[in-house]
Amino acid sequence: MSNPNKHSAGSAVGKNIRTLRHRRGWSQEDVAKKLNISIPAFSKIETGVTDVNLSRLEQIANIYEVSVVQLLALDEAPAEPQLTALNNVQQKLNAREIEIATLQRKVIELYEELHTRGSYAS
Repeated sequence: MSNPNKHSAGSAVGKNIRTLRHRRGWSQEDVAKKLNISIPAFSKIETGVTDVNLSRLEQIANIYEVSVVQLLALDEAPAEPQLTALNNVQQKLNAREIEIATLQRKVIELYEELHTRGSYAS
C-alpha cells in the first residue's frame, strides 16, 4: 500500500528546489551539472517523482547556499511569525528563570542569616 503523503512531501520538496532554481535564474541543466546527475534525473527530483535522500538534499542545499531545513520548509511562510513568537516566549522564560534563581539565592541568604542569629541566641 502506498503512502499518499509521501508523494505530496516529495512534490513539496521538488517545488522548493524548483523555486530556488528559478530565483537563481539557473536551468535544470545548470543544477544537474553541479549535482553530477542527468537532466532527466534532476527533473524527476523537481517533480517529486524521485525520492530524495538526505545526502542528495544536503548537496542541493549546499548548491543553493541554504540549510536542509530551509530547503524543506521554503513554502511554509507562516513559520516566521511562529518562530518570532517562540523566540519571544523563550526570552520571557529565560527572564523568569533568572528571576527564580535570584529569589532562591535570597531565600538561602535569609535562611543562613536566621540560622546564624539562632546560633547566637543559644
